[in-house]
Amino acid sequence: MRSAPAGLALAGLLLTGCTSTVGGSASPAVEVTLADTEVAAYPPGQLHTDEDVDYPETPPVGGEHDPQWADCTGSVYDVELRRENAVHSLEHGAVWVTYDPAEVDAGGVATLAALVEGTSGMFLSPYPGQGSPVSAQAWNHQLRADDPADPRIEAFATLLVSNPDTTPELGATCENPAFLAAPLTP
Repeated sequence: MRSAPAGLALAGLLLTGCTSTVGGSASPAVEVTLADTEVAAYPPGQLHTDEDVDYPETPPVGGEHDPQWADCTGSVYDVELRRENAVHSLEHGAVWVTYDPAEVDAGGVATLAALVEGTSGMFLSPYPGQGSPVSAQAWNHQLRADDPADPRIEAFATLLVSNPDTTPELGATCENPAFLAAPLTP
């Protein structure tokens, strides 16, 4: 579990306006970013769908999503999650940390799990072929990292978990025990 003051200090040190734009709708995004954060522009109020969604980002950072959200109460999943459920959690203010199991060893997964486990508003899962060893997603925001111990991952989470400027459904629950017990996979 991370300490808020240390995380906030780290976030303050890493805050910058250096961003790039990724796919999404044309609506302007609130830019609350760290160095190397990619910013999309999905507006709040995205539709629910039971269908698979073709997201422009990998992993996705917003858009249409399943009515059921992935449990994001510091949950550590050992299976790849259905993207549409994970995106719904982002709408609730969660940060979804993903790793490519072909590029991150057991020690790296343990490092990420230590960051996420028990931290409300966060969840971790494998995401094969995501284009980087580690990626962190919040609504409209994505940060890629080569090293699971990269301090920017914690700073990203500290800045964006339930951030009132970026969370479309601020105050919505992250609890979904049924999903945690039987996660939906692609």
